[in-house]
This record gives sequence, structure tokens and C-alpha cells, in this order.
Amino acid sequence: MKRIAIAQVDLCVGDIKGNTELTLQYIAKARDTAAADTIIFPELALTGYPPEDLLLRPDFHVQVEQAVQRVIHASNGINVISGYPAKKGTRLYNACSLFRDGELITTYHKRNLPNYGVFDEKRYFTEGEEPGLIETAEARVALSICEDLWTEARAGEAAAAGADLLININASPYHTDKANVREKLLKRRSAHHNIAIIYVNLVGGQDELVFDGGSMAVDSRGEFVFKAPQFEQGMYLVELVKDGDGKCARLNFESPQAPPLAFEESVYKALVLGVRDYVLKNGFKGAVIGLSGGIDSALTLALAVDALGSENVEALIMPSRYTSDMSIEDAETMAKNLGVSHHGINIEQPFSAFTEILSPVFKDLPVDVTEENIQARCRGILLMAVSNKTGKLVLTTGNKSEMAVGYATLYGDMAGGFAPLKDVPKTLVYKLSRWRNRNEEIIPRRIIERPPTAELRFDQKDEDSLPGYAVLDPILEKYIELDLSPAEIINAGYDRETVYEVVKLVDKNEYKRRQAAPGVRITERAFGRDRRYPITSRYQEV
Repeated sequence: MKRIAIAQVDLCVGDIKGNTELTLQYIAKARDTAAADTIIFPELALTGYPPEDLLLRPDFHVQVEQAVQRVIHASNGINVISGYPAKKGTRLYNACSLFRDGELITTYHKRNLPNYGVFDEKRYFTEGEEPGLIETAEARVALSICEDLWTEARAGEAAAAGADLLININASPYHTDKANVREKLLKRRSAHHNIAIIYVNLVGGQDELVFDGGSMAVDSRGEFVFKAPQFEQGMYLVELVKDGDGKCARLNFESPQAPPLAFEESVYKALVLGVRDYVLKNGFKGAVIGLSGGIDSALTLALAVDALGSENVEALIMPSRYTSDMSIEDAETMAKNLGVSHHGINIEQPFSAFTEILSPVFKDLPVDVTEENIQARCRGILLMAVSNKTGKLVLTTGNKSEMAVGYATLYGDMAGGFAPLKDVPKTLVYKLSRWRNRNEEIIPRRIIERPPTAELRFDQKDEDSLPGYAVLDPILEKYIELDLSPAEIINAGYDRETVYEVVKLVDKNEYKRRQAAPGVRITERAFGRDRRYPITSRYQEV
């Protein structure tokens, strides 16, 4: 085991046949083209991650075993290290095996099963008990899987057993600053235990999760010798080099290191990858978006075009009696800048029809938010009609700030199949829009600079109903992502009345969020998989 290929691959959950075919292609490429003697794949590579309750289906494991046999058969002349769910009697393990020359040489079972945040592995897997050591002519190698590396004991055991190299296969999802956290961990583990580490991570979008790749290699001194690009599929080569005492403590990498991504660029790429894989892996023919002339729909359109190509994206501009000429002009300019097919459909006729039909029911009741929601629902009907007719997925445009406080209309602007900005606060929407405009003005400057408005009544502004986003977003971050109490937020310098009003809005709108489309996760506490609160609850923060 000297010349090692890292397979940073984009897989699809449940596509065992497709994942296996991709695995076989990379094995052949590593052995026959790159002259590698070893190739390493990510965690649960044959099934994709996370397979969730597919793991409870008996036929799923029949297909996995068939896939394993195909990989074994393909391992002639090369070491293949890959992850898959392995059944052993009544127990199921998250496994990593070494295959070579048509044989299964050894299997390691993941010992530390994460059961927090987006992870739920104890629901399915049994913890392993034994270290995974491989004796090769060049080095003693230890196997580990994802969470094992986050536990000090596992790296210590490998080093104590005389391992020169620790191989860690991963399905580690992205969130902001995750790459930096991983790098610090690898440096700490390798330097403390005097062991080289090869870290192989999955790449691609899977429902709400995005796996960013960023595979790495670090030598026994804690020095990085390679970092793979984030958000890109590829194969990369590393070579073990012996020290004077015979230890393979050093690594040489033939590929150049990928430059680190700036904050906005990493978030933007995560969103693009999440949109692309959700649309394509679910078989949609593209995306359709309601383009309002506001910043959220503008950024969503840019993401969709960057993910899918302008030829696969369609926009509807749906003005009402309250829509300004400026909004229509900016929406049209945005669509033209990106080369997107767009259609203008005025919603005055269906809106008037609904209000007329309802007039006997409403009688002399005053106009209120009901009429605003009817407008949003008219637009939702039109978008879903185009989706049904064309096979394109409706991308909703709401951001995390709006979803947090319920500033959205069920079955209106929330109608759709995927929500790219669902975990993106409004203030970050502005930063990403400016970043997207860094080379040329794709999003009209006026969209970025004008005060945000839903335009569901005359002279409406978001700040009529909400605190300014510069105040709202930090409060939301502290309450939702950091789990601070209202008292702690107030002690941090925020107005008492504002804090309690925001907290009240967050708590009472869980029922809306539970009905919202899935969206890309970019924070450590996204709505959905991370944050699980009851809809029906009388608990109040005091």
C-alpha cells in the first residue's frame, strides 16, 4: 500500500446499482490509468449516506451483498477500501472493508455512532468493538469511520498498535466553518499521536444535507500535504514515503492543494450543489421560480441557473395591483441577465375572482392579511401548474429569517418542492447576492439596495411587521442556533420587548415550518433534521 487514490465521489442514497457502477469505474481508473495500488471510498459508499429506514428493509441488504461481491470481483491487482452496511446475524454494522485480489481481507465496524444533530446511527447500527489494523509490506494501517476520528481514544489506539497511517472514511455534512473545524481536528490528532492521516469525504447533495468533500492528507507532524477541492467530485493520488527508521510517517501528494474558499463562496457553492443534486437525483427536468423583483427570488434564480443551466430554468413574473413598476422592471432585467425564459402573468383576474367569490362569506369584515395571503396563493397555483405541465420543480424563495418568524404564506409563497434559502438568514442573502455580483451585475443593484417588501398591500415594507433584519437575525441566531434563553439574549444587549416578540413568533410558527419544503442545510441548527420542537405545546419562555 504505497500509491493511494482518494475517490471523492457523489453518490445517491438507495441507488446501489448506480453507486456500485461508479465505484467500479473509479477502481478501474485508479488501477489501470493512475497505476495506484490502493483506492479509498467514503463511508457507506455502496448505499449512499444517510440511507435511514432503507436499512430496515430486508431486500436492501440482499442488494448490498450483491454489490459487495461485484466490488470484491473487481479488486484484482488493487486494494479497495470502501464503506457499506454489513449484516452479521441480527446485527447491522456501519462497516469499512479492505478487498484485494478477489477476496475480502478484513472488515472494521464503526465504533463511535453519532446520535445528535442530523445523525441517527444508533437507530440502525451496532457499535463495533475491535480496532481495524492492516499489515502491508509498506506500512501498518488502521481503519476508522467518520465519528471515530472525533474521539481521542481511537487515534490513540491506532498509534499504540504501531500504525503508521490512519485511514478515515467519512460522510461528513457541510455547515459553515466545518472545513476549518476538520482541519484543526486532523492536525491535532496526527501531531499528538505521531501518525499520518488520510481523510476521505463524500461529496454531493442528499435532501437537506450537502456533503462538501474536502478530503485531506496530513503527515505525522501535523502538516497538511493535500486538500481536495470542496463541492467537486474527483480522484486524487497520495504516496506513502518511509522515514529513515522505516516508518511511513510522511506523505507526498501529486495533485496541487485546492485554495481555501471564502465564507460567501463556500455557502454559495453548497447551495448550488444542494439544488443541483436535489433536482437531478429526483428526476425533475429543471426548475421554475416566481420572480418578484425582490432579493430572495433574485438570488434563488441565480442559484438555479448556476446549478442547472439557464436552459433548464423558467421564471414567472406575477404582478398584482400592489406591484411597483420598479419590481417588474428589475425582475425582467434579472431574467434577461441570466438568459432565463420568463413569462409575465398578472394575478389581478384570479385575485379579484377569489375575493368576489368570498364576499358573501366575508360580508362586511375588514380587509386584512387574508387578502394578502390570497395573492400569494394565486401565485402558488400558477407556479404549481407550470411545474405539473413541464416536469420542472418549483423552488420556493423564502429565507431562514422569514421561516423562523412565520413571515410566509402556507400554500402560497411556501408552495413548492425545494427551498434553497431555507437555512440562509436574510442578512446573508444580501452578502451572497453581492458576492454573486462580484464580477458583473447579474442581480440588479436596485434589488439589493431597496428596502425589502412583500408588496401585498400599498407601501408595504418588511419592517412594518418585523424588526430590522440587522436586529432580527442575531436574535434568531442566538435563540435557534445557540439555544440561548430570552434572558441571555437580553443580557447580550438586545431590547427585552423585541426579544420576547421574536421568540413568541418562532415558537408559534412551528406548524408552518413542519409543512415547508425541504431546503439546503448550511448551519448547525437548521429547521427540520436539527431542530425538533412539538407543534402542539403550551411551553413558554419566561
